[in-house]
This record gives sequence, C-alpha cells and structure tokens, in this order.
Amino acid sequence: MVPKVPYLSLRSAIGRKPPVTIETCGDRNDSAAMSRVVWAIEKDEKKGLQTKINTRMKTETDANCFEFMLAKVGSVSSLSMERIQMVDLKGLTARIRPELDEAISRVVDSGIFIGGEEVYEFSNELADELNDGNLDDEMFVVPCANGTDALQIALMALGVGAGDEVITPTFTFISTVEVIALLGAKPVLVDVNPDTFNIDCAAVEAAITDLTKAIIPVHLFGQCADMGRLIEISDKHNIHLVEDTAQSLMSIYCDENGVSGKAGTFGVCGTTSFFPSKNLGCMGDGGAIFTRSGDLAKLLRSIATHGSLNKYSHEEIGVNSRLDAMQAAILRVKLKQLKQYNRARLEAANRYDELLKDVEWVDIPFRDPRSSHVFNQYTIKLNSKSCSTNNEIQKLLKADGIPTGIYYPTPIHLQPAYICYGYAKGDFPVSEKLSQMVLSLPMHTELCEEQQEHIIKRLIAAIEKCNQWT
Repeated sequence: MVPKVPYLSLRSAIGRKPPVTIETCGDRNDSAAMSRVVWAIEKDEKKGLQTKINTRMKTETDANCFEFMLAKVGSVSSLSMERIQMVDLKGLTARIRPELDEAISRVVDSGIFIGGEEVYEFSNELADELNDGNLDDEMFVVPCANGTDALQIALMALGVGAGDEVITPTFTFISTVEVIALLGAKPVLVDVNPDTFNIDCAAVEAAITDLTKAIIPVHLFGQCADMGRLIEISDKHNIHLVEDTAQSLMSIYCDENGVSGKAGTFGVCGTTSFFPSKNLGCMGDGGAIFTRSGDLAKLLRSIATHGSLNKYSHEEIGVNSRLDAMQAAILRVKLKQLKQYNRARLEAANRYDELLKDVEWVDIPFRDPRSSHVFNQYTIKLNSKSCSTNNEIQKLLKADGIPTGIYYPTPIHLQPAYICYGYAKGDFPVSEKLSQMVLSLPMHTELCEEQQEHIIKRLIAAIEKCNQWT
C-alpha cells in the first residue's frame, strides 16, 4: 500500500531511489505477478508529496511508466484504483502472454486458419472438461462462430421452424429470443425467479401447448437453473431441452434427487459463447454446442458448414459458422486456466459478500445450494430500503470512475422488435422489477481487495446521496 499521506502527485519518471514499498495487486504466481515499486521524495506539505512510480510486468523486459494525479489517497493504492475495469482482459492476457504468443505463432506457422488440428483438439479438450471423467457417456463438442449461432444451429438441428413455439425467459440477453424469431417460430416468454434470476419452472409448465417444440433455460450470471424440475417437465411433455450456458460454463448442478452434472450437459444439447468477457473467452467471437448424441453432433457439424460434411455435397440447409484456428488455439490456452479463473472470481465474490453483508440497501447475489456459481457477473439488487434506482447509482459510480452494468435494463417482452407477439407491460412483473433493481459490479480475475473496498465504499456513498435526494 502507498504511505498514508494527505495528497499524492504521481508523475511518470525513471530513476533510482530506495523503494518505499512494493505492491502486488491480486493473488498471482511469481511468473506473472504485477508489482509496483514506489519511492517518494518529501516536499513542502502544502505542495503535497512528489512520488516517482515505476510499474512493471514480470513478463515484460522494459518498465512501463504512467502519469496521473490522485487526491487524498488514504490507504487506497492509486495505481490499482486507476485500473478498475468491468472486465480486465488486458491484465488477464498479460499473465498468460507467453503461452498465447506461442499458440498464435503455432497457428501462423501451420498455415491452417480454418478448421485443422487446433479446432479438433480444442473440441476434444472441452468435451473432456464437460464430461468430467464420465467414460460411460461420451460428450461431443461442435464449435461455431459465436454463441448466437450456437443457439440457432441447435434449434435448426431439432427442426424448430414456422408454427412451433419455444419457451424461454424474458429476462435474458436478446440472442436467446432472437434465434427463435429468425427461424419463424414463436418465442413464448415466461418470468424468472426473483432470487436466482433463472427461469420460473412453474411458469414454464403453464406455458406449454401442443405447439411447444423446445424449452431454452438460460443459466444466468453464473449458476444453473432448476435442472431437476426442467428435466421432469421436458420428459413429461416430450419437449426438447436446450441449455444456454453462455454465462455459466462449468457451473455444477446437484439436487436432492441425484440429478447432477455441469451446465449444458442435461438437455438434448447445450450452447455457449466464447465472447471475450466470458469466463472462457477468446480474442474475438466464438461459440460451441455440446451433446451426448453422436448422430445429433454429426447433424450440428453439417449445419454449421453449409449443411455439408463432404465438400460440395449438401444434405441439409445450413449456415456458415466456424470457429477459426486462431481462436481455438487461444481457447486451448485459457481452458487450462479456467478452474483457476473461476476460483479467482469466486474469491472476489466472497469478498464482495463480506463487504456488503451489513449494507441494508443491498441484497447480495443469492446462491442456490443446488448449484455452484462461476460468477460471470456479480449482480446485486437495490432493495426496497434504498430510495434509488440502478440507473441513478450507475451514473454516480461512473462519475467516480467505477464501471457497472445493468443486465438487463429492458426485458425482452418490452423491446420494440418483439411487441408483435402481443406482450405488454405488467405481463412479467418479476422481470420488470428486476430491470430497475439489478446492478452488476466489476467482476473478473484481476480484482484485488483494495479495489473492491473502494468500489463498495463509493457504492454506499452513492446510495446515501440518492437517499438524501428523496
């Protein structure tokens, strides 16, 4: 931590002085730790303290210097506050840069940029992780260009089209509903549970008709929906279950009836996204579909490549949706680190929980005892004791240099593009209320304790300020 002084004027400089302190932000191994060497020169108290600061990444040969100003630091590290981000992809990348460089060079040297060994090996490695050592029931992974395509290809393989209905939550990202509409089917929207934010199973069963072809539960923010109940419903009504695991890859569900497994492995197929901000993210776009059916996997692969398994022979109507070799090579590097990434997110979530436990205006994320949580998002709710909305708090935190997210500010049934399905305000009260209450705080692998303390301090100050206005 920097010395407790009234003011700091921090300027980029290079020199040799006895270091006052060496800081490390976050829990890192020696090979990729970020450290800061800070040294100070005492000056007139009215002018504050002039400090030379050198920041280096151990994976780099040259030091990087920064120039910025911070007033009234107290015990908060100026550099780490400068770096607060919603998702710190730059920091994550720096820690595995040598491995990434080697993987990228391997692809460049191979001259194979579409398909090839990298895509094949990544598919097998992800399948092994999802299957978790289950030798009796093989898992197949079919990579594609993005998470939206993964959903569309899955529905195409199941024959979803005009005249069909697909049930999915209204409180989700647009792609889940978008692909249903693109195929000419009707999105049948239902509400979510107010605690987990996941699909309301009672509402699902009530929405089933003779036209229902599939149910798409979204494992939102990092934990599984009630898969035990959803499996019962899909089996009872002979309806396909397609899991959207874009935010919850590797989350584990286990209930009192012995239903257990990883998100995406319960239904006829699961889908995911490798968008850069995901727990397993590439450096562009990517996605995948998983299934335990070899025949379905074959059909999925065909649809993803123009409906063809053999060049210039097209047995199905398909699309062009391929994960390129460069992204596959990058994902292979990150897949090896995924357990560590998820642990880091869990540790950050635990620290947030502790910092917020006595804040009466905020409800911390509910953790379903039947599911692990991988915290793609750390989403709080501003409860009835708070006089503020999430929009108001977001604006105040933004002014303090703290990014936040509102997922989602408008439920799907109130989006202009979907009014044609006949939904209206008031149809899904839980989702509509959540859209005014939820606020996602910075969550990523690089968060350190001092950053989180600062975030919560400013969050409390923002709520108090809003409460004074009312």
